[in-house]
Amino acid sequence: MKILTLKWDCFGYNHIRNAFKRAGFELCEVDFPRDKEDARNSEALAKIVVEAIQKNNADAVFSFNYFPVAAIAAAACRVKYISWTYDSPYIFLYSKTIEFPTNYAFVFDKSEYFNLRQKGVNTVYYMPMAANTDYFDSIEMTEYERKKYSADIALIGSMYTEKRHDLIRHFEGLDDYTAGYLEGIMDAQKQIYGTSILEKSMTPEIIKNIQKVCPMFESGDGIEDAAWVLSNYFVARKLTSLERSDMVKALSDKYRVALYTPEKTPDLPKADNRGTVEYYKDFPKAVKNAKINLNISLRSIVTGIPLRAFDIMGCGGFLLTNYQSDFNDYFISGEDYVYFESKEDLVEKAGYYLEHDEERISIANSGYRKVRENHNFDIRVKEIIKIAGMA
Repeated sequence: MKILTLKWDCFGYNHIRNAFKRAGFELCEVDFPRDKEDARNSEALAKIVVEAIQKNNADAVFSFNYFPVAAIAAAACRVKYISWTYDSPYIFLYSKTIEFPTNYAFVFDKSEYFNLRQKGVNTVYYMPMAANTDYFDSIEMTEYERKKYSADIALIGSMYTEKRHDLIRHFEGLDDYTAGYLEGIMDAQKQIYGTSILEKSMTPEIIKNIQKVCPMFESGDGIEDAAWVLSNYFVARKLTSLERSDMVKALSDKYRVALYTPEKTPDLPKADNRGTVEYYKDFPKAVKNAKINLNISLRSIVTGIPLRAFDIMGCGGFLLTNYQSDFNDYFISGEDYVYFESKEDLVEKAGYYLEHDEERISIANSGYRKVRENHNFDIRVKEIIKIAGMA
């Protein structure tokens, strides 16, 4: 059986291709310029996929993240389209093409899975992410690199202060009542993990007031509504930006914090901003040489375990993360990783585990073993092809 994979600059592409090969599939691939074309509506992009399916006589298409044009192409060729989405929020999942019977759309956040199912989408499936521990184990480091990446605490990822993330800037001119209301729901959400109040708080009045200054409406070819878009793309990103800055500041006031991010961070003078790290070569080195690796989930990820968390544990790193309820299905806090419930709790637990080396290392080793044994790409591919009826 032959699978066509859509090649784009995504995390884990090489890992899953190798896992499909080990499962006995023949693979072919096509470059998928989803950053240059409209992956929701582009006829040209759909044509690229159709021609690749026909040329290679593929039985199925696979991509990391779901693309409506790929769903259209697969349906037209009457082959299965398997996708595994690790981004959040991800509006393409709410395209009406998601309902095509040829789709097998896997998502990592159980909350999003239930949300889509409640909307009547029966082509979506829950599938947590994975890590390639064999690859991470193969990473070699020089003594210079060990010193270069050494840190008490490391946070790898965006601070969501870049212009492309700061969508709430479009709310300029918002009336005082609505601005205060949004600040209030963000303050309330700061106190809550494991569920989201943002979308439910987007009342018709609030949406109407926002649309007066930011004329954002539904796309017309999707099942998303204004409340979902405003809460997940606008408010959740702003809240994440505020939380990450606030927490990094609190930590860097007391500890040696390395920040790997594309943004400038002048408001965090005590944090060591080291710029970005390349995912395949440098990310593992940064994780392996930090005593504590921090995960502060994007607030649109309600219950799911982010890919970054699996990668940290798969590298053998100690993971300190905000509470995400999907962890409870596979891991034990205090045994495989540790979660915090507030900024104050984060600072306290960071200090504790920096002072207790043996306990910290034991937890990191336990998390690594569970990821290696139960959450690798070979296991995930077996689950995916079973659900897709390709086993």
